[in-house]
Amino acid sequence: MMSKLVLVLNCGSSSLKFAVLDAQNGDELLSGLAECFNLVDARIKWKMDGKKNQADLGAGAAHREALDYMVNTILASKPELAEQLVAIGHRVVHGGEKYTKSVLIDDAVVAGIEECATLAPLHNPAALIGIRAAQASFAGLPQVAVFDTAFHQTMPAEAYSYAIPQKLYREHGIRRYGMHGTSHLFVAGEAAKALGKDAADTNVISCHLGNGGSITAVRNGKSVDTSMGLTPLEGLVMGTRSGDLDPAIVFHLVDNLGYTLTEVNNMLNSQSGLLGLSELTNDCRGIEEGYNEGNKGCVLAMEVFCYRLAKYIASYTVPLKRVDAIIFTGGIGENSDLIRKKVLEHLTIFGYAVDEEKNLSARFGGEGVITKDGTPVAMVIPTNEEFVIASDALGLI
Repeated sequence: MMSKLVLVLNCGSSSLKFAVLDAQNGDELLSGLAECFNLVDARIKWKMDGKKNQADLGAGAAHREALDYMVNTILASKPELAEQLVAIGHRVVHGGEKYTKSVLIDDAVVAGIEECATLAPLHNPAALIGIRAAQASFAGLPQVAVFDTAFHQTMPAEAYSYAIPQKLYREHGIRRYGMHGTSHLFVAGEAAKALGKDAADTNVISCHLGNGGSITAVRNGKSVDTSMGLTPLEGLVMGTRSGDLDPAIVFHLVDNLGYTLTEVNNMLNSQSGLLGLSELTNDCRGIEEGYNEGNKGCVLAMEVFCYRLAKYIASYTVPLKRVDAIIFTGGIGENSDLIRKKVLEHLTIFGYAVDEEKNLSARFGGEGVITKDGTPVAMVIPTNEEFVIASDALGLI
């Protein structure tokens, strides 16, 4: 019987998540995270055979060093695992309109990912580092690219078009693309199962909330609108990203306050969001702690975050007409009962009523419906992007 083991690599801007899993049943044999890239405390953590391990990567280490350590130390310690790998699946944030589904990686695909790098400058270059390193370390294995943007290619023109001269779309591809598609796809399918419905007859609003966050309207199993745009900067309030704002703010900062465009770009991507509002932290756990202690910045950050998310949810009833469930997923969505409660309290006009006990239980690996019986359904579903990536990779080979 052919092995079903796939190595999944998710190269972020300052971290690398990796896993080896059975692409058929989802069993995870290895999982890990390398983080704090380019800092003095760059490190790698992993779990294998039920044991947790960690190691320092060295000051200034980044993707290349993390991948080398994973291959030459972690996998080398268990050669039978490496020998069973049949493919490597890579998460790629931006595929533009070129890639509407996962693809086997060749030179043309690498070039296509490079072309889209201007649309995801923090993420696509990192993914390319992972792809090239994996090609060097696993020369005989097929490599597969799974695109965050692919799921959203079913959006209609009224959802993806910006109200700007259309030659910019025709000639330069400027439109809404959306991200986190792999996560939205997975949880929408899981929600359909939980509701006892066919995915093709299920309408959900999926909220993927982490340091980056997006919301997607899924109608009959397909994405019909999403909050991230041309780049991952648009949409919800995020850890360090501003989300939606008046574009004239950029001109005001440059023309009247003396900012350079580079400084504006850095501010909107790295100094805004929860960090900018709280002036304390981008970590939601720190925001919650400060909120409970009455810290003014954290209170403001919490209120803005939840209010903006609730407004997006309400607006996505428009393309759906009928909402079978609201889904909370991602690190914040799965673990912050406070944020879920506050968001749903903004939506009482639709009848949502939080069940306190269920909401508390659906944390730290818990899941399920968090609203009272007889009221509209909101639920927590842990995402599993790695399983989707592994399944796509296996399917393509």
